[in-house]
Amino acid sequence: MRDRALSAAVLVPVLLLVLAIGGPFIGVAVALATALAAIEVFRLLRAAGYATLSTLGTALALVVVLDAAFPGLLEGSGLLLGAVGIVLVALASFSRPDPRDGLSIWMATIFGALYVSMLSFVVRLGHAAPGLPGDAPLAWLGPERGWILLLVLAVWSYDTGAYLVGRKFGRTRFLTHISPSKTVEGLVGGVVATTLVVATLLYALGQDPIHAVALGPLAALAAQAGDLAESTIKRAAGARESGTLIPGHGGVLDRVDSFLFAAPVVTLYVLALIR
Repeated sequence: MRDRALSAAVLVPVLLLVLAIGGPFIGVAVALATALAAIEVFRLLRAAGYATLSTLGTALALVVVLDAAFPGLLEGSGLLLGAVGIVLVALASFSRPDPRDGLSIWMATIFGALYVSMLSFVVRLGHAAPGLPGDAPLAWLGPERGWILLLVLAVWSYDTGAYLVGRKFGRTRFLTHISPSKTVEGLVGGVVATTLVVATLLYALGQDPIHAVALGPLAALAAQAGDLAESTIKRAAGARESGTLIPGHGGVLDRVDSFLFAAPVVTLYVLALIR
């Protein structure tokens, strides 16, 4: 617990500082987190019995993040980069004498790269989200920092609400074969906490808080699904944590797993339904 508290005391201010500065620093921070998460996920995949081309996969994930940081370079480039990545990894896998090994490497490498590259939606949300009304309480943040702040606090509020409610009232466990500690009560507590926080942030960003009725639960459930997805990989690898980089918290992937699923869900909702 002491290690967790010390790590949080260092990491949270750093993250908030990056968000406060904004601009290219957000892209750099996301790229660094993606690279470290890629190293960890490819290590887990190897432990689970899946050979990978980890260097190529990490490079592909970073290119996707860089594309998100410079969205005006080429329209539709995200899909194009994914397609090129599939081709390059396929070519590299042809050298395996057993086609079954080559297919396994091809699939595992593409999965690992695209999985961690979903963190790029944090950057995409900042670039593509709608502007803020001038009279909004947090209008001074600007749309990039404002919408990313909503995403960050939505995920943190889910984690906090689910942990506190689950610890005190949790009785009904679910998906125990993936994560034995998850409870329905914790899930509900997390959803409620996220919805309240999202409603508050929407108001502060000059938006209609009624969107929180849908966006809150969607962000919460996506965050939970992201956590369970990483737990599935760790279970398959026989690992308790993705790494040891952050004392008391495991690896970088353990810290960003919820964002991998929540970021694209929140981005899609905001771009499609909020003006």
